[in-house]
Amino acid sequence: MAEEPTTEERPNARKVREGQVTSSGMDKTAVVTVITRKPHPRYKKTMARTTRLYVHDEENTLNVGDKVRVAETRPLSKLKRWRIVEVLERAK
Repeated sequence: MAEEPTTEERPNARKVREGQVTSSGMDKTAVVTVITRKPHPRYKKTMARTTRLYVHDEENTLNVGDKVRVAETRPLSKLKRWRIVEVLERAK
């Protein structure tokens, strides 16, 4: 009898990221910038890499500066592959 493979706490394998809204000018779409920090392979200095994610925003509720949590989803358009899970902090 083989053991069951261990899974993470999340119920599915979809990626979850946290970032900041940098653009909300499109209809039902927002751009979220995610910053990932990792050490340089040789010099070990911490580098910051930015990734822009196109997020589905059905009610057009996001504003520039909001901190949000987004999850991977099926392709919704040519570039949109993420959806909003929750708004962590509203812009001031």
